[in-house]
Amino acid sequence: MRRHPVILGLIILVALAIVFYGFFYKTGSNTSKVKGFSLNNKIGVVSVDGPIYDSIKITEELNEFGRDDSIIAVVLRVDSPGGGVAASQEIFDAVLELKKKKKVVASMGSIAASGGLLVACAADKIVANPGTITGSISAIMQFANFEELFKKIGLKSSVVKSGKYKDIGSPLRDMTPEEKKIIQELVDDIYNQFVDVVARERKLSREKVTEIADGRVFSGRKAKEYGLVDDLGDMGYAAKLASKLSGKEGKYDLVYPRKKRASIFDYFLESAANHLSDSLKEKMEPWSGVSYLYYPYR
Repeated sequence: MRRHPVILGLIILVALAIVFYGFFYKTGSNTSKVKGFSLNNKIGVVSVDGPIYDSIKITEELNEFGRDDSIIAVVLRVDSPGGGVAASQEIFDAVLELKKKKKVVASMGSIAASGGLLVACAADKIVANPGTITGSISAIMQFANFEELFKKIGLKSSVVKSGKYKDIGSPLRDMTPEEKKIIQELVDDIYNQFVDVVARERKLSREKVTEIADGRVFSGRKAKEYGLVDDLGDMGYAAKLASKLSGKEGKYDLVYPRKKRASIFDYFLESAANHLSDSLKEKMEPWSGVSYLYYPYR
């Protein structure tokens, strides 16, 4: 080999390539905890983690488990302060569809408030830790006003619009009382949709829900007293409950959604893109519309 340093170098490069390929192949492969062949029952786990800005990935995972006959039940692991109204509602609807085929148990993590509670309400049962932060049944819409700042720096704006309310909520001026009334009606309507869902899915009277639906948060233990949660326990307890509800008690394996295999370049590119996207969403979301969001999370 000393006489053929080029060949030796090529062998080393090939070996390194194999090692790197194996690492990234494994990174992009199925994240299931099931290793190798198993005769145990399989329970799917779908995570709703962090602020809810988009529903596509989560709904796809729910649909995937719905089509997989080897999955006997699904645990919806919620660790989220909520987020966008439409995204939360789409995940809620996807869980309802999945529930037609399989039992679904929601497992609340550190926080499952506002939109996080909404998506959990679609499950057959809800399990929370005693110290889980949940509740925040409310809707919020917020606007920034830079009018005084612009006056100080001598900046003016000109607006040409085709409708009286086209620039409602503009950061360049205060809203008129009439405009505030319009926005309040919008927020109230979306709030009432939330209350209706909680009352229907948790089998509570609307009056009982409205008594606690003022934006306040509760511990998991208190939420159980109010009827928002069925049982207290961790994710392991939720998985056992899901197995029991499916009618197939016994040993089971937790199975996570599959990730697409990617090249090294794709892996780094996707990581950078996701980080940038999440950062932009966090900055823009407060100004983009009405939310089911536990606000102090920010």
